[in-house]
Amino acid sequence: MTVSPHFDCIVVGSGHAGSSAALSAKENGCQKVLMVDKCSPQWLGGNGYFTAGAHRTVHTGVDDLLSIVQNVTPEQAKHIDMDPYTREAFIEDVMRLGGRRSDPKLVASLVDNSRNAVDWLAKEVQVPFILSFHRQAYEVNGRQKFWGGLVTSVEDGGKGLIAAHQKALAKAGVEIWFDCPVLDLIMQDNAVAGVVIRKDGHEMRLKSPAVILAAGGFEASPELRVKHLGPGWEKAKVRGTPYNTGDCFSIAQAAGAKLVGDWASCHSTAWDFHAPDNAGERDLTNQYTKSGYPLGIMLNANGERFVDEGEDYRNYTYAKFGKAILLQPGGFAFQVWDSKMLGALRKEEYGDDVVVKVFSDTIEGLAHKLGTIGLQDEVGMVETVRAFNEAVKQHRLEHPDCKWDPAVKDGLSTQSSHTSLSPAKSNWALTIDEPPFMSVQVACGITFTFGGLAIDPDSAGVLSEATGTPIPGLFCTGEMVGGLFYTNYPGGSGLTAGAGVWEKGRTICIEMYHNLMLLSRLL
Repeated sequence: MTVSPHFDCIVVGSGHAGSSAALSAKENGCQKVLMVDKCSPQWLGGNGYFTAGAHRTVHTGVDDLLSIVQNVTPEQAKHIDMDPYTREAFIEDVMRLGGRRSDPKLVASLVDNSRNAVDWLAKEVQVPFILSFHRQAYEVNGRQKFWGGLVTSVEDGGKGLIAAHQKALAKAGVEIWFDCPVLDLIMQDNAVAGVVIRKDGHEMRLKSPAVILAAGGFEASPELRVKHLGPGWEKAKVRGTPYNTGDCFSIAQAAGAKLVGDWASCHSTAWDFHAPDNAGERDLTNQYTKSGYPLGIMLNANGERFVDEGEDYRNYTYAKFGKAILLQPGGFAFQVWDSKMLGALRKEEYGDDVVVKVFSDTIEGLAHKLGTIGLQDEVGMVETVRAFNEAVKQHRLEHPDCKWDPAVKDGLSTQSSHTSLSPAKSNWALTIDEPPFMSVQVACGITFTFGGLAIDPDSAGVLSEATGTPIPGLFCTGEMVGGLFYTNYPGGSGLTAGAGVWEKGRTICIEMYHNLMLLSRLL
C-alpha cells in the first residue's frame, strides 16, 4: 500500500457541493487541498452538471438581485414583477413540503445563509447567475411575472455552474484526482485522519486532518433503490451521474457515523420516456425534464388522471410526481395538451429535437396513436378528457370572474357544486378541446435521495451514532446530508444547500495538526 504526502483537506466528490467545499478550504488557509472522485474526467461535476442551475435564496425583490445576475439591467427590471422571498416563506416551504419532519436547525441554517452563499458563488467563484425568465416567469399583461419563490438560475444551467467551479478550482490550485474510489476512512484515536483510495490499481493511504464527504446519494444504485425506496424503483431512470451509488454511506457508517432522514423518499420527476436508463445525457442534461403538466393533464396507461396537475406551482410538485408516475401501470404516463397551450411549453424541454411528440386533430385519434405505444384503454382516455372538460366548464359557469393566469394560483379548477373530479385539478384548469392535440410519453427520473448522514448544523461535522457528537475530522455536504428534505422539496434549494450554508457566522473551526484553521462555507 502506497502512502502519499499529507493534505490539509481532502474532499470526496467533484460536484457542486464538493467544489464549493474545496474552494472554501483554499480561501481560508488550507494550502494543500485534494478532491478525489471515482468517476472518470468525462463525468466530472456530479449531479450538479445535470441541473438547470436553479438556486433558491432569500431576497427582497428584483432590485436586490441586480448585483449578482448578468441578464437584467435596471431599466429592464422596471418591467418585472417579483415578490420578495422572505426567511419565513423559505422556511415554511421546506417544512410544509416535508410534512414538518425536517430538522428545524438544518432548515434555519440553509435559509439564513442562503443569500451569503449565492453572493459568494457569484462574486468569488464567478458563477454566471441569471434571472430565470425561461423557467420561473410568465409574461402577463406585458410584464414578466415571477412565481413560486425561485428566481435565480445559472447561464447554461449545470454546465455553466460546473464550468465556473472548474475555472475557480484551477486558479486556486486545488488538485483533482479522477478514477480514485474511496475504500475506507483512516481512523486515529477515534478521529478521521485521512482516506484509503484506489489509484491506478493500487491502494493508497492519503493522510489529512479534514475529510469532507460530498459523494452524493444512492440514486444510481438499483439495488439500494429497491432496498430503501421499495420494489419497482429499479425501473427509475437515473437523471444524473451513474457514480452516485451510496458507497460513502457505508464507509462513514463503518467509522461510527449516524444515519438520519427520509431513506424511503427521493427527488424524482417527470422524465422523457426515451431517455437513457442508467445515467443522464451530458449534452441534453436537464432538457429531458418534462415539467409542462400544470398546463395540461397527465394520464396513465388506463387513460386515467392520477395527480392534481394544478396542486401547486410546478417547482413545489415536480420532485414528487416522478414517484406517482412510477407507481402507474407500466411505470409511465402521457402528458396531454391542446393547441391553446402548445406555445407555452418550454422549448428546451419540448423542442422537436428533444422529445417524441404525438399529434392528432381529435382526442379519439390521439388515443388511437397512443394505443400503439402503451395506452391500454383508448375509450377510457376519451371519456377522461370528456369528463375533465365538462368539469372545467361547470366551474367556469359558477365562477365567471376567474381568469386564467399561469403566474398565480388562479383557482380555475374542476370542482363545482355540480361536478367534482378525483383527483381534482385545483389551478390552471382549461378545457382540452382545440386541435391539434399533442401528447408526450414520460417516465420517472430519479434525481437524488433524501436519507443521509447526521451533521451538526453549526460545524457540518458528521455526528457519531454512539455519542451524538461530531466525529473529529469528518464533515459532510450536499446530497449526503440527511434530515433536511422529507418526501418532497422546494425546487432550487438543493443547489443552495450544496454551496455549503450550514455554518453559523460563516466560519467553522477544524483542528488541524493540533492548530485551529478556519474554513468557511463548509457543510
